[in-house]
Parts: sequence; C-alpha cells; structure tokens
Amino acid sequence: MSELISLAHAVPNVRTSVDPADRVAYARDLWPRHHLAVRAGNVAEHRPLAIVWPESTEHVASIVRWAFETETPLVPYGAGSGVCAGILPSENTIVLDLKRMNRWRKLDAGALTLDVEAGHMGLPLEEDLNRRGYTVGHFPSSILCSTVGGWIAARGAGQCSGKYGKIEDMVLALECVTGTGEIVNLRHRTSGVNFIPLIVGSEGTLAIVTSATLRLHPAPTTRAFGAFSFPTTEHGWEAMRAMFQRGLRPAVTRLYDPFDAMLARREAVSSGKKGQANTIHFPRLGAAALRTLLRRPGFINELLEGQVGSKVLGGSLLVVIFEGDGDAPNRDMSEARSVLASMRATYEGEAAAKNWLRHRYAVSFRQSPVFAAGLFSDTIEVAAPWSKLKALYNGVRRALGRRVFVMAHLSHAYPDGCCIYFSFVGTAAAKAKSAKENSRAGWDERSEATYDRAWRDALAAAVDAGGTLAHHHGAGRSKAQSLAHELGEGGTQTMAAVMRAFDPKGILNPGNLKPNAQSPYVRDARAKKVLV
Repeated sequence: MSELISLAHAVPNVRTSVDPADRVAYARDLWPRHHLAVRAGNVAEHRPLAIVWPESTEHVASIVRWAFETETPLVPYGAGSGVCAGILPSENTIVLDLKRMNRWRKLDAGALTLDVEAGHMGLPLEEDLNRRGYTVGHFPSSILCSTVGGWIAARGAGQCSGKYGKIEDMVLALECVTGTGEIVNLRHRTSGVNFIPLIVGSEGTLAIVTSATLRLHPAPTTRAFGAFSFPTTEHGWEAMRAMFQRGLRPAVTRLYDPFDAMLARREAVSSGKKGQANTIHFPRLGAAALRTLLRRPGFINELLEGQVGSKVLGGSLLVVIFEGDGDAPNRDMSEARSVLASMRATYEGEAAAKNWLRHRYAVSFRQSPVFAAGLFSDTIEVAAPWSKLKALYNGVRRALGRRVFVMAHLSHAYPDGCCIYFSFVGTAAAKAKSAKENSRAGWDERSEATYDRAWRDALAAAVDAGGTLAHHHGAGRSKAQSLAHELGEGGTQTMAAVMRAFDPKGILNPGNLKPNAQSPYVRDARAKKVLV
C-alpha cells in the first residue's frame, strides 16, 4: 500500500478507503452484463486499489498531479448508474467519488444560470431549483441515482429533451482538471474554438469535471397531456416528424410500438399500481415458462411485428406532453392534435400521458426479478436522421429479434431526426446438450453468450443502417469496439490524439472509449470472438 501512503502525503485530510466492502461497491457500474456475472457468482472481479472522496477542485487537482507523477490510473465516479461499463477499474486504480463536491457556487437569477459542482445529485438539484421557480429541464430516468458530472460525462438526455434539449445544450461553462492536474475553465463560445463539446460525452477520459454552469428555465406552471394511437409505428414516427418540423416543441413525445403500447394502456387503466409503461413484463407467465418461451424468440417477434399483431394489440401509442406558462401548453396541444389528426391518429385522451408522468422514474425497478428468474434484460438507444430511421428501426429490430424478445419506443425527437430506444429480454439459447450445460453455471454461461451475440448483431446493424451507436447512455467499454466502425479510421485517430493532448500518460479511465483496448466481455460488432 505504498501508493496510498504517497497519496496521503500529497493530499492530506482527504478521506480514503481500502475497505473490501468499498472496493466491491466501486468495482462496476450498472451495466446489465455485470448482473449476469453476479448471478453466476463472479462478484466484483475488477476491484480498485482504493477510493478517495475529494471535497474541492484543489483536492482533485492534487490527486491528479500525484497520479500523473506515479502513473496511477484514476476513474472519476458519480453515482454509478451508467449502463455501458464506463467503470471497470484495475487492481491499481484509484476511484474518485465526487459526491462530496455538491455545492452551488452561484445562482444568477438575471442570467438564468447556475454554477454547480459535479457531484450534486440530480433529483435534489431539480427539487431545490423548483422551490425557487426554476428548472434545468434535464430529467433522465436515472435522476434519482445520477449526478451533474455523470450527465455531462455520458452526454445524457432527459425525458423533456424535446423542449429543453440534451445536456450539451444546457452547459455554458465547465471547470475541469486535465490528466496533468491542470485546472482549466472552459466557456461556451459562438466563435473560435469551443472545447466544451469535447469534454461533454468524454466519459472521464479527457478531464475530470468539477463544476458546470448550466442554463436554467422558469419552472413550468401548466401542462397539457394527450395520447394518440396509430395503425403502425411508422405512422407514429412520421407524425412526430411532422410536429417537430412544424415548429412545435412538446417537452415529451414517446411513441410506443404495439406491444409496448399495450403495456402502456394497461398501466393507464390500473394507474394505481406501481411500475412504468416500458418495463418488460409478461403477465401470468412464470419463470420456467418464460425461459422456455424465450429460448427461440424469433417467432414471437415476427408475430407481434406484423400487421395482424399490431391490430390485435391496438396499434402504436404516442404520448405527448407540453409544458410552460398560462394557456400556451393548451394552445400547442390543440395545434398538435390538428397535425396528428391529418396523419391517421386517433385521440385516446389524457390518461396514458398522465400515467407516464406519474411513473416516469420507475423504469428499472423490475429488472432484478428478471435476472433472478434466469433471464436478462437490457436496452440499446440509437439514433438517426428521419431519412434513415426506418432502416435503423428495421435493421436493429431484426438483428435483436433473432436472439431475444424485443420491443421499442421512440423518444428524444428533433426536427432532423429521432432516438429509438430498444428494450429486450432473453435467456440461454436452445436446449443444453449436456448435463454440464444444463447446470446453473452452464445456464449462466449460455445466457451470457446469447446476450453478447444480441449486442454484437444490434450494433453492427445500427452502423450498417447509418445510425449512431448511442444517443444518451454513452459508449463505455460495451460499445467501444463498434465505435471504431462508426467513427472510421480518421475519427478513431482523432479521438486518440485528443486523449493524448488532455491526458498525456493515459491515466484517466484507461480503456474506456478505446476501440483497440483489451477489456473483459467486450466483443467487436463484426468479429466472432471476444477481443481479449
């Protein structure tokens, strides 16, 4: 532990822990692939050397300068709610938990800005602002378990991005510490070089964000709700495109495919129950029946995707919410209804939209029982311009559908394109050929193989369709190999050069976002073997 003694001299009075429980707790994020490993009994194999809790930018800078001199890897840590293996430390890594850096530095009511430290948790931030009459407008599903720094690191999007934009649209200035320990202050510039877009989405590989100046908005005083059904999902997204290109800016637009829409309607009818519309749930099916049903999911997907399945399930469902002041939301909803009525929409009232808002943060609370039942579930969010959206939707859905049950909703729409959010659930493929394969260990291993193949096929399909590999979850290590195919050789080389410029010794979250890094579990989107 000579490294820790050296660190203690460099940064005295900073809390540090080598407790085994802490090292386990900080060994990973919430990537579902980790859940499979835990179910198989492989708990936290990538434990860091230690965890430190800096309380100021000066603390962070001193720690980074020490790490630069000793060439010790560092990983900035928010609340650990990432789902792409952005956290995967080695045995000599120091994890920096920034949650003690949670102060408001300056609220400027005249400029409508807030300078807040990176460790501030999401929901308390929004609630404190609401009491003062403001909102950031950033509402990720993880708002209960994510930080401002995490939003910036992953280039996050909130559920109201239609009105307020993504996190990169909200960041006006950043304070951060580079890989040499230098404190730099970056401001949004409308002319000349603007470095903020490099840091936003860099997932801890370029610099450690210590504070951000965010754009604020007056908190909304009124909302207007509406739900609309369409014969097919494509009819629904064409209606979304028409609304945004008409100049309408609903805070929320969520288009559910027929199966997901059926769940949303069920939830709206029984709105007193806990849960959320896009939580995967098969009513009245036990764990054993589900495992059997999902071993060969192709037929189920084909049945539900067709016109007959869509009609039986009631078609797709679009939830629309406008928010603002006075009667403006109601006027916008009236115009939206006129646009949608001309595009084969059927108005279904307000219930589904209001129910979604009530349960907007409940998205992950049913995931653990899925894994406990011998299954797995995950999500993949991709995006494309409207002209390529159909190819992206069909390509990724087809790729996933060969191995897992898949459903989708479309959210985060813009005048030029849209995000598709696929949810899927699966299990070990085919019947085991031996007693060993049919054992608990064999089942977990075969589940992992199915999971990895589903991701590999889906990412390759996204690239082939001209879409992105991520919209708001980040890339982490889970998508790093496929990132090379999206960026191309020139883009990959540019990214590596920028990393060297900000972090010459490569000590900041090493292995993350690097297509050629050797990381456990990560498969190339076009390769047939694990790249380890």
